[in-house]
Amino acid sequence: MTQTVLILGGSYAGLHITHHLLKHHPSDLKVILVSANSHFYWNMASVRAVVPEASIPDTQLFAPLSTILARYPSSSYELIISTATASDFTSKTITLSDSRTIPYDHLVIATGSRTASSPANSHPTPWKASGSYDSVLSLLHDLTTKVSAASHIVVAGAGATGCELAGELAFDNPQRQTRKEIVLLAADADVLGGDSIAGSVGGELRKLGVQVRTDSRVETVRDGEGGQTEVVLVGGERIVTDLYLPTMGLVPNTEFVGGEFKDEGGRVLVDECFNVKGAEGVWAAGDVVGRPRCGFLITQKQAGGVAKNIGAVLKGKQPAVVKGMPFDIFTCATGRSRAAGRMGAVKMLSIMAWAGKGRYLGLNYMAGYVDGSVA
Repeated sequence: MTQTVLILGGSYAGLHITHHLLKHHPSDLKVILVSANSHFYWNMASVRAVVPEASIPDTQLFAPLSTILARYPSSSYELIISTATASDFTSKTITLSDSRTIPYDHLVIATGSRTASSPANSHPTPWKASGSYDSVLSLLHDLTTKVSAASHIVVAGAGATGCELAGELAFDNPQRQTRKEIVLLAADADVLGGDSIAGSVGGELRKLGVQVRTDSRVETVRDGEGGQTEVVLVGGERIVTDLYLPTMGLVPNTEFVGGEFKDEGGRVLVDECFNVKGAEGVWAAGDVVGRPRCGFLITQKQAGGVAKNIGAVLKGKQPAVVKGMPFDIFTCATGRSRAAGRMGAVKMLSIMAWAGKGRYLGLNYMAGYVDGSVA
């Protein structure tokens, strides 16, 4: 009997699992993919895409999910552009924003995360696909125009996204007629929360001319005169800038999940097989799990494990423990010619980190998600 696998989220984890199930179980199931965005979005490269000199075309960042899935028999899948608003893990149903109720045999929660909403994050950014394809595309184009016109830019938040964005913005300064002043605000005593590669990343950014300000937490942001923005730091210092770009804080998109299935941060609680604890036939992967941290390579491993476990259960077998990376790999691009990284506690040579991430910001993996070879 054909079973229904309902996958919520059309990004890295959700699309990976969709490909795997449709490739390896074409007659066992029907996959229903629910995505808020009609396009798969390579948001990892968004920090480079907003820099005019980088010249990344939209077609390298976005691919229509309808086109991606068209390689499979139409009877084996359904694509729904919508969002989940409620769940009932007992009756095995999900309610969507258009009031439809979708029953399932297996459910995958891969709805990702969004930038946290706060006064310090009051300016919209495209680092995550928090809206429709049209809205994200419009935001990317709008920010590219603003970056081009700005002579002073404040990047708030010195995690990986903030550091990479600052490096991208400063990278082309030597070729510009008017040099841009880039200020990176780190709330902590160092960038990257003091990670072991923080010194290397901070050093590379300073070489590019980025003003790295540590112990500088944003308290409020106010729109000023002439299109400028006033950034007020804890302690009262005010910085007036042409463009304010927040990058801090992630919130998992799990409002539709009952509180008993989540931790205090809203992340879904899973067992070692990535079954949602206390929910039969429900799985989760990616940012909604957030363990050991949010990251592309981590999400890939989780998605692959969940896909194989669903396949095993469909065949009457027991799910297996989803294995993570043998050691934590963390890389951070610092412009388009340098990067820093580590494998566990061992630091990488800059050229290794650059080849692994900084060169393309993962765009070289995009084709695998489009043609299905990723799974």
